[in-house]
Amino acid sequence: MGFGLIHQAVAHQARMTPGALAVVDGDIRLDYATLDAAADAWATALLASGAGPGTLIPVLLPRSARLYVALLAILKCGAGYAALDPRWPRERTDGVLAQLGAPVLVADAEELPEHWTVWRPPADLSARTCKGDSQAYVGPADVPASVFFTSGTSGTPKGVVSPHFATTRLFMADGPLDFGPSTVMLQAAPAAWDAFSLELWGPLTTGGSCVTAAEDYLLPDTLRRLIDAHGVDTAWLTASLFNLFTEIDPDCFRGLRRLYIGGERLSTSHVGRFLGLHPGIRLFNGYGPVESCVFATVHPIAGPDCEAKYGVPIGRPVPGTGVHVLDEEGHECPPDTVGELCISGAGLAQGYLGDPALTATRFQERLADATRLYRTGDHGFRDADGVFHFTGRADRQVKVRGYRIEPEEIEAHAGRLPGVSHCVAIPVPGELGNYDRLALFYTTSGEDRSPTDPALLRRSLGLRLPPHAVPDVVCRVDHLPVTANGKIDRLGLLATLAP
Repeated sequence: MGFGLIHQAVAHQARMTPGALAVVDGDIRLDYATLDAAADAWATALLASGAGPGTLIPVLLPRSARLYVALLAILKCGAGYAALDPRWPRERTDGVLAQLGAPVLVADAEELPEHWTVWRPPADLSARTCKGDSQAYVGPADVPASVFFTSGTSGTPKGVVSPHFATTRLFMADGPLDFGPSTVMLQAAPAAWDAFSLELWGPLTTGGSCVTAAEDYLLPDTLRRLIDAHGVDTAWLTASLFNLFTEIDPDCFRGLRRLYIGGERLSTSHVGRFLGLHPGIRLFNGYGPVESCVFATVHPIAGPDCEAKYGVPIGRPVPGTGVHVLDEEGHECPPDTVGELCISGAGLAQGYLGDPALTATRFQERLADATRLYRTGDHGFRDADGVFHFTGRADRQVKVRGYRIEPEEIEAHAGRLPGVSHCVAIPVPGELGNYDRLALFYTTSGEDRSPTDPALLRRSLGLRLPPHAVPDVVCRVDHLPVTANGKIDRLGLLATLAP
């Protein structure tokens, strides 16, 4: 049975199996009845604070059962949520809050802008405290459910407004993410990331259990412990984490039934090693930009995929999703012909928050049939069997450790610092062909040389950028070299780095 609204699907599970385990968070264990009742109670309070249809409510809470209840309560109000990362620097958080313009902020933090109305959720999640009389939103599923903030080339984060069905379509019956009541899913992704939707709503909309990893950064020991203690059988890892875990503790996966990996081009050597060590664990490659919420395609990985010309395929579309390969004129490419990967269907975001011009640029209607498409900027092709393959990017956007990064955002912030006259952010290729770190090269002006210390400049960027976008290496240079055609010599700069 399918539901368009996330909270409707969770409420259905609460009616069908009220005593089934929904959430594990340390010593806290919530069954579906308690989870749903707590969200009803909190929705009553949020409605009184101004949350409702058409509003986007920011949430600044650590990964926890209370965070999950708060998000579910916001959805019951008919509002959408924007889960913010508590690790973000204050400047980024303030900028995002300004974009949202919400009537209320859900948070525990004390040091917040004075003009914000803050609702602090109760600490007690026991059934006796969970009483409310709100009527959950029952309108169409194309209203916003969440806003994901990602890097912007101007230095200002872009808010991607995603509707309910962008999430619920993923977990349709008979699809590659048809989890069901037996699924016990690890929740380790940051709440501001769209992978969080996979880990939280995947199990909770289909009757499974969500097990919280308390640590900010997932380690093999944590994965092993949660598998042993709580029966975690399904997990998601970025390609970089998967590679690392496979190298340092390949046995940490033992006990899983399914593992989804992606976010970057996969290392065929690590994939091959995993398949050899864990033939009983189903391994999937997931591909998709945040503008299509988590995944647009999924591919069940088998041994022969490691020999494919362009690496492991990205697979076939998930339910409710279309993938198209278009040439420069916008026509469909024949099989085995490389073009731009474009996405259509119910998973598409409504657009970028407060930016109709960018929305019109990236989300376009195909003239032939008025199909709404998102232009990913990725290149790839469809083979004769209908399987899609990724071949590379058309612009400077990169994935580093699974995070989407716009080098222009880093350059925009660095260029505003006193004394920086010119700078360039360059992703550094790793041994496997992926980018494994970022380097920033900069020159200084003669009038103000205050940030000439690279360590000081890096700390300054840490106050403005999320941790994943802060350059790993910062180098001051006398000048930025150029190639024969007048462009910055990025390869020459990378060659100056120590191996």
